[in-house]
Amino acid sequence: MTVSRPQAGDLAAQLRGLVSAHTEAEPKTEGARRARSSDVPLADFYAGDTSERPGEYPFTRGRSDRGYLDEFWVMGQYSGFASPKKTNERFKELIAAGQTGLSVALDLPTQMGYDSDAPLAAGEVGKVGVPLDTVDDLLMLLDGVPLGHVRQIRTTANAIGPIFAAMFLEALDELAVDPESFRLIVQNDPLKEYVARGTYIFPPAAGLKLAVDVIEYFAAEIPNWEPIEFCGYHIRDAGGTAVHEVAIATANGIAYLDSAVARGVDIERITHSLYLFLSAGVDIFEEAAKLRAARRIWAKLLVERYAVPEDRAAINLFVYTLGGALTAQEPLNNVVRITCEALAAVLGGAQTLATSSFDEALGLPSPEAARLALRTQQVIAHESGAAGVVDPMGGSFYLEELTDQLEALIVEQAASIAEWGGAADAIASGHLHKLLADSAYAHQIAIEDGELKVVGVNIHETDERSDLRSVFKIDPAIELAQNAALARRRADRSTDRVERALAGITRAAADDSNVIPAIRAAAKERATLGEITAALEATFGRFRPMHTF
Repeated sequence: MTVSRPQAGDLAAQLRGLVSAHTEAEPKTEGARRARSSDVPLADFYAGDTSERPGEYPFTRGRSDRGYLDEFWVMGQYSGFASPKKTNERFKELIAAGQTGLSVALDLPTQMGYDSDAPLAAGEVGKVGVPLDTVDDLLMLLDGVPLGHVRQIRTTANAIGPIFAAMFLEALDELAVDPESFRLIVQNDPLKEYVARGTYIFPPAAGLKLAVDVIEYFAAEIPNWEPIEFCGYHIRDAGGTAVHEVAIATANGIAYLDSAVARGVDIERITHSLYLFLSAGVDIFEEAAKLRAARRIWAKLLVERYAVPEDRAAINLFVYTLGGALTAQEPLNNVVRITCEALAAVLGGAQTLATSSFDEALGLPSPEAARLALRTQQVIAHESGAAGVVDPMGGSFYLEELTDQLEALIVEQAASIAEWGGAADAIASGHLHKLLADSAYAHQIAIEDGELKVVGVNIHETDERSDLRSVFKIDPAIELAQNAALARRRADRSTDRVERALAGITRAAADDSNVIPAIRAAAKERATLGEITAALEATFGRFRPMHTF
């Protein structure tokens, strides 16, 4: 299939052309039944009426005409801390409690491509996620985990996306687990790292190339796996607005897909696996409308830019409740905030949902807080009635107008990024850095001036201290144990075979080949994450930011 690749000016015009014409529809109300039964006529599960039906292009009202009637969304938690063994224990606890998706949190050294014993990793090992130095850590992480009970495993691997994917494939091979038996999602979105979280390694052009290596490899070898999430969540947590998060995620997504098309990847082949990773804030109506608008924009983009058939153009939504909305003051108030956020995600039609824990503003979630976060999803699913109606807010005058407004604003912002030269150029020029810096500053000023009300912070404040008895902390001895284990693994391997495998990675990068096969061969020889990163760095270099605001 040949897909044309419009130039920047054409892209801006194409994006602006996606905006739906506002139409006035005479409202009708149909019975919205909450029983979960295939015997009930499907129309009885629709709330209200619009000119578009659930499951119809452009999928404003949901990917499916049955919503959650047959199956709830994937319930996941962002979990990982201390060591592979400790994280393995937490995974088993959460699965036993009813969790259906695993989201592997990686510690910062791992996300930055450093081994646990690297000087820059000192004091950070296991603090905000699990360290993964070699394939052996993944084997320990997955040991005894009932993968048959898990619908999805995902991880926040961005700059190290191809390394994590290759190591995971090698671990599954050694465990004799069929990769087709479940789904792996690799976030694999390094472009947003340069303006949001900062866990970049290589220059933007190299980061883009490595991300597309994963897309190309998965499309050819494991089309059931999800090769990338176009991530807006971290844009929002970095101070962006709801409009910024979808617009920047869309601009980045276009950059990845255009590059994949240039390599000959059939986008239609991977459409069912594409995910938008977005936040859910506390404003239920805005967030539900944002998710509907994002799904509509992407459906039209896939059809009009990438020639995907309309019936295959429904993108998946992975939603995480917005951590930036949580407060250290009166942290139990966060239970209410997270409930509002999770409800917004369900009303907006998310396929996967992860809920924050109420104590995250203080430290790593405690086991009790993590369990309550999961229970929040389960109560919404089983008790609230929100899952018993397809697009329950559809037809609301307010919500439909808000969906249209957000669509127009998101598309205009994405078109502006296209006029700045597209995602990579907008990063290099500093346009996106300034956009988010200005937004974050305005948000903070609104809180300090009292324009934006935050209960317990600038309204209804109290001098009482939190009654939380303790905050979950990592034992520093865990870092020493991880480093000792890494030293033993280095001593037990063949240095010659590792060096040859690492040289193969550098050659593949220099030849502009897909690096995943070479990385997998090195992982098999027990090359470490840091060594593999250094082998890639020999070709690509390491990025140093030039813009500060």
